[in-house]
Amino acid sequence: MSRRFVIEAVMIAIYGQLLQPKRPVEYRIPYTSVMELYDMKDSPEPVMPEAEDDAYVKAKIGEMIAYFEDSFNKKKIERALMAPWRESPPLPINENVSLIIVNAAENMQYGEAFDPIETEIILMSLRLQCPVLTDQIEFQDKVVQNSVPVQLFDIDDFEYAVEDGTVPKEEFTE
Repeated sequence: MSRRFVIEAVMIAIYGQLLQPKRPVEYRIPYTSVMELYDMKDSPEPVMPEAEDDAYVKAKIGEMIAYFEDSFNKKKIERALMAPWRESPPLPINENVSLIIVNAAENMQYGEAFDPIETEIILMSLRLQCPVLTDQIEFQDKVVQNSVPVQLFDIDDFEYAVEDGTVPKEEFTE
């Protein structure tokens, strides 16, 4: 059985180890974070603090965009865009990793404390009952401060998160 996580698309470009898990993993990605890749790739603003790392990550972002624009994958993604909360069929990356694009619908439920993509990530985690994988310390702090009932894993704890595999149902009550 695959371990499922909600994650932003850019995290997969930044952290190569996410594509090399020891067990099968499905990443649920909000479509808006896929669209954000285009802005990041073309922006003069750095994604990473070091110039060499930034160039590398922007190249990986370009590769992800090309992957999503592949005609076969694009058709799968377009299916998800037909209705709110619809998921694309799996987009396999390798034998252990699949991406699933979700047409999340941000409803301002957490809009005062979180930006729209953060809100979509929270709502996806609640709706799909799977944990969030992130490197955003500020986001993690806001989730805790606002008592948002989602399970979070820092990307540094990725291997543990994949091995853990048990998510108590009571952690995902709305």
